[in-house]
Amino acid sequence: MAPSKERQRKLARAKLDRQMARRAAKERRRRRVGAATAIGIVAVLGAGLAVWALGVFDRDEDTTEASGESCSWTTQAGADATRDVGQPSTENIPSEGTRPATLTFNSLAPVTATLNITDAPCSVASFSYLAGRQYFDNTKCTEITEEGALHCGDITGDGLGGPTYTYFDENIPVATNPSAPPSGSVTPAYPAGTIALTSPTPGQNGSQFLIFFKDFNPATPKYPIIGSVATGLETVQEIGKTETVANDAGEKVVPKSDVLITSLTVGEVGATAAPAAPAASASTAS
Repeated sequence: MAPSKERQRKLARAKLDRQMARRAAKERRRRRVGAATAIGIVAVLGAGLAVWALGVFDRDEDTTEASGESCSWTTQAGADATRDVGQPSTENIPSEGTRPATLTFNSLAPVTATLNITDAPCSVASFSYLAGRQYFDNTKCTEITEEGALHCGDITGDGLGGPTYTYFDENIPVATNPSAPPSGSVTPAYPAGTIALTSPTPGQNGSQFLIFFKDFNPATPKYPIIGSVATGLETVQEIGKTETVANDAGEKVVPKSDVLITSLTVGEVGATAAPAAPAASASTAS
């Protein structure tokens, strides 16, 4: 016998109530899960912020120190290959600190220098690499420039000498006012003792460098600085007094007596160069 209409209505109502109850329970579960997830996210973020505040995620500097600088060397196929010593590494170049260098001219007392890794990491890396392969040893400084510097590292003597690679400029100083009165308040772009790179083509550095024996303050600095003389500047200044003769262009810049780098060495990062001995007579006879 079929259920009465009243019975059918009660059954339908009960079914609807069960459906509504299941939906309500499902919604409550969804809300609980959502709240728990949100709490978990907040907790994780809070913990992360706390850990970050303690410096756990602050690893940029450490990573840089561990991996070092990346440098780029451009191969120069037409460069003089008589002293081809290859190329430095391109990765893990020291990026901070200094390296000591020692230069001996002729039989004079050594000149010590400090190379600035922090401001010129790739330049110092190349200079150190070449020195480590005796690239500069027994080479002439080809000019005593009108700017007041020894011009060295040109191993062919024709202005084009260099390794079989070049690299970009680093640490070119900001121009100061070259017309300011000499009140002592203006620091020249290249103070006496500055060691800077020079190249026949701007931005393509190789082995050529300058050691300034007097202040030089151009309107537009162009030489990238790699370091400075620590001891022995008086030796460089004495060499700067050497008589000069004209080159092929008629410029009176060629030393009449040979100025020879008998040795150029570079020490380890952070090391200190040994103090130079008192300067001997600054005769530059080879």
